Amino acid sequence: QVQLVESGGGLVQAGGSLRLSCAASGSIFSINVMGWYRQAPGKQRELVAAITTGGSTDYADSVKGRFTISRDSAKNTVTVYLQMNSLKPEDTAVYYCNAEASPDGILKRYWGQGTQVTVSS
Repeated sequence: QVQLVESGGGLVQAGGSLRLSCAASGSIFSINVMGWYRQAPGKQRELVAAITTGGSTDYADSVKGRFTISRDSAKNTVTVYLQMNSLKPEDTAVYYCNAEASPDGILKRYWGQGTQVTVSS
């Protein structure tokens, strides 16, 4: 199993910055991809950014050039960061950390509890 703990959300004015963190523990050796999704009220959950174990990244068009995803590996944990700059009110959403892993040979998706990001105009 993989456990994900998020931190770093909050309230910020438009144009400001926030950094989200997601610490993964458990069967981290089996993680293939980690990423951030977001869900605004009345909308579907959407991919914001993802990073593979090899360091390849992918971003939603709406955040390219403003958000940066990165990862840091330690002995028993992997932490993924989402640096969010030039925030806009439309970035307001609950942000969820996600990991795709196969600890028992079967691909599974794990989710964090979500952290609220609110951008005021």
